[in-house]
Amino acid sequence: MHPEEETTRNEVVVRGRLSAPAEERELPSGDVVVTLRVIVSRARPRGPSARSKQRFDVIDCAVWAARLRRTVRAWRAGDVVEVEGALRRRFYRGAAGTTSRVEVEAARARRISAAVPASAS
Repeated sequence: MHPEEETTRNEVVVRGRLSAPAEERELPSGDVVVTLRVIVSRARPRGPSARSKQRFDVIDCAVWAARLRRTVRAWRAGDVVEVEGALRRRFYRGAAGTTSRVEVEAARARRISAAVPASAS
């Protein structure tokens, strides 16, 4: 094992509700990615951040593996899902120049429960 591998770790588990159906797009490179957003409730803040009114975070996730892309494309808004992977910073060119974003690059994902249809409420 490389010495750096012993002192670094980049593992993320996000569990929450899907904000909207996953979106698939083809990049200029020809690669295909499915993106999704998971809404996660925040724990009650303590210390200096206790004044924050924000009660949830929206976490962007990217799915590159074909098999996993097929899985997440079947998910619907409101589904409770869990995504495991690593944080990645991705750079791209936009109208304002080079921009970056941080997202979870999914290695595994599963639907924990399906959204309750509006008519069933």
